[in-house]
Amino acid sequence: MADQTCSISGLSALLSTAGSSNATGAAEYICSQMKTAALITADLTTAVDATFLLFSTYLVFAMQLGFAMLCAGSVRAKNTLNIMLTNVLDAAAGALFYYLFGFGFAFGSPSNGFIGRHFFALKSVPSPGFDYPYFLFQWAFAIAAAGITSGSIAERTQFVSYLIYSSFLTGFVYPIVSHWFWSADGWAAANRNPNDSLLFGSGVIDFAGSGVVHMVGGIAGLWAALIEGPRIGRFDHNGKPVTLRGHSATLVVLGSFMLWFGWYGFNPGSFVTIAKSYGPLGSPINGQWSAIGRTAVTTTLAGCTSALTTLFGKRLQTGHWNVIDVCNGLLGGFAAITAGCAVVEPWAAVICGFVAAWVLIGFNRLAERFQYDDPLEAAQLHGGCGSWGVLFAGLFAKKEFVEEAYPGRPGRPYGLFMGGGGRLLAANVVQMLVITGWVSATMGPLFFFLHKMGLLRISAEDELAGLDLTNHGGAAYVYYDEDASGGGSHGGGFMMKGVNSRVDPRLTPTSSIEV
Repeated sequence: MADQTCSISGLSALLSTAGSSNATGAAEYICSQMKTAALITADLTTAVDATFLLFSTYLVFAMQLGFAMLCAGSVRAKNTLNIMLTNVLDAAAGALFYYLFGFGFAFGSPSNGFIGRHFFALKSVPSPGFDYPYFLFQWAFAIAAAGITSGSIAERTQFVSYLIYSSFLTGFVYPIVSHWFWSADGWAAANRNPNDSLLFGSGVIDFAGSGVVHMVGGIAGLWAALIEGPRIGRFDHNGKPVTLRGHSATLVVLGSFMLWFGWYGFNPGSFVTIAKSYGPLGSPINGQWSAIGRTAVTTTLAGCTSALTTLFGKRLQTGHWNVIDVCNGLLGGFAAITAGCAVVEPWAAVICGFVAAWVLIGFNRLAERFQYDDPLEAAQLHGGCGSWGVLFAGLFAKKEFVEEAYPGRPGRPYGLFMGGGGRLLAANVVQMLVITGWVSATMGPLFFFLHKMGLLRISAEDELAGLDLTNHGGAAYVYYDEDASGGGSHGGGFMMKGVNSRVDPRLTPTSSIEV
């Protein structure tokens, strides 16, 4: 790029040649105006980038509504208030603990490769590279991880344990992982400081968090559900699975669409900035804005391919066109593409989604075989499909896109199947192993301690009656809207028939009693 610096001496010489009587003064004025214009342009660029990041943050935060609707529809009506409240508190408690501790542990720079040491309670923020929009964006990611875990233990967990694990996950466990792979000081980050060496000369490419967010939430949920055990009636006395259907497919579909909408902030928004050129000035396509658009395309294709694959795959298995399975398949595709969304071609995203669907179907079969009960398939979906997404990025990352997303280190490794060797894949395998180990070593003992203290699972009586009535003082739905004038008339009012949910474990899987 040509030098854009304004030189007073050079401009003065030109003006003198042109016959100006006060060439130096004119040159000083022109250069001062150019410098002012450059500063204004820099401020506008910063404002555009901050606006883009805030807008992406709002989209990611809207995913909390998607989680809430998805969870509510996936549980029985008698537990709706409980699961909705846990989603609200994931955001509320997560905000406080991420503000006090999490952001500092994750991005408190300068620090060592393991843990951040600054920015606790946002001290010294704003500072260069760390402004308030960035904190808010990262908080929205942290509470997404906590929301994943809550789905695994729905319908049978004491409320106090939600508060404890959610605070610990967002305040400590998740921030450490995000420091390792996303902070410039992290030991395995692909965007590590220029003077620091990269893991296998590559670093881990997990662009928006198939590992950092989805594996963390999924593995935490796996340990919680294993320690807590399945819901009453989920498996009969022979160990065969009994379907405990959620009460509202409508809410599941609504939640899935909200999550789909939010993923356009989750993945493209992880670029953080938008006003950045990759090529000659004035090019309409060689810029970060185009890469952001491509990331939205790969996200869309992976999710849609996974949804369609799940539709036909489950049709072959069960003989039904099941909208719940399709929604889970859609989300599994999104979870998988999240690691490599910015560094792969659209055609590769189709492969990612296709494989993700079969990963989800396979893990669900394993869950039933080992009598593992996860009402939202959170561990299978986010843990399983997230793991595949980490591998996928190491296989299909394109050289050009890697160097655009992670500039400053030309010749760095890229996807194995794209001719870039196996070093990126090796780094991403290390990520899978260390996330599994870290989350297991922290969240596993926490849930075991809660279990031993009697703080994890509710009583059998409360579980059968429903958490809404026993823990939250009422039901989520008004069953009868009686005429205020008396007479017991229900004419013109909203009416639902309430049926107590009971599942006899002696019944066969096809004869379960639903809400």
